[in-house]
Amino acid sequence: MSDIRIKTLSASPTISEALSALMIEVVANNGSVSFLHPLAPERALAFWGNALAAADRGERIILGAFADDVLAGTVTLLLDCPPNQPHRAEIAKMMTRPSHRHRGIASALLQEAERRAAERKRTLLVLDTATIDGASQLYERHGYTFAGEIPDYALTPFGELTGTRLYWKRIGS
Repeated sequence: MSDIRIKTLSASPTISEALSALMIEVVANNGSVSFLHPLAPERALAFWGNALAAADRGERIILGAFADDVLAGTVTLLLDCPPNQPHRAEIAKMMTRPSHRHRGIASALLQEAERRAAERKRTLLVLDTATIDGASQLYERHGYTFAGEIPDYALTPFGELTGTRLYWKRIGS
C-alpha cells in the first residue's frame, strides 16, 4: 500500500480519460456503479465531465488513488445536500481497478473521504452498495452500520436485478 498516492481530482482531459477508462473496466467486471455493460467511452466521459465540473464548484470531492502513474481507484464524496442536511455527506462511486484489488486501496480512499468530510464539519456519512457483488464487507469493516436493504433496486451491469444495501456512519465530533 505504501506505493499508493491519493489525490484530489479536478477537471482535465487526462483525468477525465483516466476516470472513464477505470469506470469502463469496473463495469465490464460487473461493478455496479449505475451503468450497463458495455459502457461506451463517450458516455463515461460525459459522466466524469459533469462530475468533475461539480467538484470544481465545490459540490463534491473526487479522490483518486494512484499506483505509480496508474489510476487504481476512486471515490466521490457528495457534499451538495439539501439545506436541512448541512451535517451530512454521501460516499459514492467507490471503484478499484480489478488488477489492483485487495491492496488496501478502497480502505485508503474511504478513510481519506471520511477525513475530508470531517474537515467540512460533516458528522454523518451515508452510502449504498449493491447486494450482488457490492462492498458491504468493506464498509462494515470500517464501522458503517447496515440500515436496511431495498430489493430489486437496480440492474447489475449485465442486466440482473440486484438490491441495494444502505449504510451510515457518524464521524468527527
